[in-house]
Amino acid sequence: MQITDVRVRKIAKEGKMKAVVSITFDDEFVVHDIKVIEGDKGLFIAMPSKKATDGEYRDIAHPINSDTRAVIQDIILKKYQEALEAPEALEEEL
Repeated sequence: MQITDVRVRKIAKEGKMKAVVSITFDDEFVVHDIKVIEGDKGLFIAMPSKKATDGEYRDIAHPINSDTRAVIQDIILKKYQEALEAPEALEEEL
């Protein structure tokens, strides 16, 4: 499975969340609402999640192993850095 598209929407307001990303696999399957977060050790991604009845947030889509997660995170963070350098990049007020 190959990542065939990455769309980055930068967040205009201050805070830890820096962007919201959609990725497409094999031009056939898309995952929306992956977040780029600024943590204590640098940028990382948070997979889309929803609040469960017990109040905890649970991922609704996520990689099964750490190698796949690393591949997804690497490409998303690379595209995020490119979006920071592009003046015409889409920016959202959330």
